[in-house]
Order: sequence, then C-alpha cells, then structure tokens
Amino acid sequence: MTRLLMIREQIKNFVNKFDTFVYPVAKALLALTTFLMINGAIGHVPVLMKAPIVLILAIICSFLPTNFIIILDAVMILLHLYAISLECVIVVGCLLLIMFLLYFRFSPKDTILFLLTPLLHIMGIPYVAALSAGLVSGIGSAVSICCSTIIFCVLDYISKNTETIKAMASDQMIEKFRVLLDVVIKNKEMMVLVVAFAVTIIIVNIIRRLPADHAWTVAIIAGALVDIVVVLAGDLKFGTYISIPGLILGSFVAVLVVIVIKFFIFNVDYGRTEHVQFEDDEYVYFVKAVPKNTVTIPEKKVRTIKASTMEEEEYEEIDDVPEYKVKRAGGSGAGNKSATKRIILPKDNEFDVERHATRKDSAGLTAIEREAAQKAKEARRNRS
Repeated sequence: MTRLLMIREQIKNFVNKFDTFVYPVAKALLALTTFLMINGAIGHVPVLMKAPIVLILAIICSFLPTNFIIILDAVMILLHLYAISLECVIVVGCLLLIMFLLYFRFSPKDTILFLLTPLLHIMGIPYVAALSAGLVSGIGSAVSICCSTIIFCVLDYISKNTETIKAMASDQMIEKFRVLLDVVIKNKEMMVLVVAFAVTIIIVNIIRRLPADHAWTVAIIAGALVDIVVVLAGDLKFGTYISIPGLILGSFVAVLVVIVIKFFIFNVDYGRTEHVQFEDDEYVYFVKAVPKNTVTIPEKKVRTIKASTMEEEEYEEIDDVPEYKVKRAGGSGAGNKSATKRIILPKDNEFDVERHATRKDSAGLTAIEREAAQKAKEARRNRS
C-alpha cells in the first residue's frame, strides 16, 4: 500500500508541477478522441476526416475552455449528417439543442463525463460513467450522462442505417422524420439505460455522502447492484435483449475502474478516525474527522564530494639556501593527480630568502627556527 501511495503522490506532484503543459495536452487528446469517434461512426465529409484537419482542431481545443469541445463536436456531427440527409440534421440538431440546454443548466462542469460516455459505450463498459459520476459529481450529473447516452444511441442507429435513410426518396420526408423520431421516442433499450444510469447516479451520490465508515465503497457496490437490477428489470419488461453476460462483466469492470478512481480521490484511514466536540455561543458541534492516507516522498539528495587540495611544505638546506618543495596531494582521479614543484632560491635574492625563511612548515617552525633546533640537537650529541 505504501508503494501505491508513493506512486499516487508522484503522479499528483507531476501534474501539479507541469500543469501548464499537462492540461492542454489532456484537452487536445480528449478532443482528438471525440473527433475520431465521430468520424468513425458517421464520417461522410472527406475534408473533416483528414488527419491534418483533425489535429489542427484538437490543438485549437487545447487552448480553449473544455466546453468548446462539445460545441465543436456538435458542429462536426451536423456537417456529417448533412451529407446523409437534411432530415437527420433537423432532428439531431433539435435534439442537440435540447440536450445542451439541459446540460449547461444542470451540469456544465461535467464535460469530461459527457464526452467520455460515448467512448465507454463503444468499449462496452458504459456503467463506469454512472458510477464515477455518482462519486465525483452531484446528482445533476445524471443529466449529462443521460443526454450523452441518448445522443450516442441516436447516432449509433443512424450509422447502422445510413444506406436505408439515403435510399428513401426525397418525397418521403415525412417517413424519414417518423423513423428518426421513433429512434428517440420508441428506443426501449436506450430508455432502459437512461433510467438505470439516472437511478444509479442518485443512489451512489446519496450513499457516498453518508457519515458512515466506508461509505464510498458501499456506494460503489450498491450502485453496481442497482444498475444490474434496473437493467434486468427493463429487459424483462420491454424485451430489449440486453446481453446479461455483458452486463455482469461490464459492471464488474466498472467497479474495478471506479475503485482506482476512488484511490486517487478519496483514500482515507478509518482506523484513525477522531470525534471532536466544540461549541460557540449558538451551537454545539460534533465533528467526525477521518484522516486521509498520505505518504511523504523522500527527497533524493545528491552530495558531491570534492577532494580537498592539501599543501605540504618541506624544507631542505643547500648551501644555506632553503629549497622550497610544494606537493599538491589530491584524490586518485585523473583530474587530481599530484604535482610537485621545486623552487630553488638563489643566494643573492635576499628578499626571497627572507620571505622563504619566514614560512612555517607543518610543525609550525620557520626555517631559522628549524635550523637553530638542528644545531642545538647536534651540540647535545657532541657533548654526550
């Protein structure tokens, strides 16, 4: 667990340190993903499907607010649908307008959930959107998830029946409108998913706000079970023929994914829960404090050790002229080779002799003092 906490902190520190670059890149990737999904589903305008155009649009989205991606997606959808039929543009355009009014009114901050829900449908795990929305957002996020699901189901039907819609004659406009409206009104599978997601988001959001231990974990499990029960009940009632193995497997994967999200957002240690009571002039407060699981990443300190330069001074006498020998001792590295310099002071250079005579050796003696000590030593030896 400690290792996982350290990885989490490293990721958070990296994002906080380089947020100037991380967020624009993330928005560009999100926009690129949505553009590729739209082109893959209903791509009928060759210009919008060219890689340079898609990349330029994604780069533009990286410098603009995230909600601009939704508007650009809507424009791209309508342009592709215009290549199929004008009726598709009218029906889907009205639907997008209603969806956007609801979205920007109730959950304008759920852009990522709104854009990723179609991708999760394609991957077969749309239940991740409902569970994660109930945990990290409010009840209003049900509007964004349901609107995104409706748009995905309508576009999925159009992509699968493009040839049929194109084959209808121009004088069958009323028939086209009827077929497209039936997709929105009489699509039972879509309605079952919308109701299941809405109920799941509400249940998860209510449970995770309870002041009980492990409320988030209970909310995840309860939300997955409610989602399965509602979908199965709708399948039995309306005969939607939803894949039961796919439902169970998708719900299981959704639980795993949401547990990972919970680890990064809400990871607490209930073993260290504290109950605090205090009061002021008007109220008495009973507070339950649950500390988060955190870990401090040790900072790596690199210490550079440089070999110190040492000077050793040795003196010898040559015709009463001291010889000065400088030895520089360093490490064994190539840049620390010891160098030896020998300086012979001439007799007629009295200034240098005097200056050298005042130098002290490692024992703290000058040349004159050392010479006097040597003569005293020889005198004692002669007397003995």
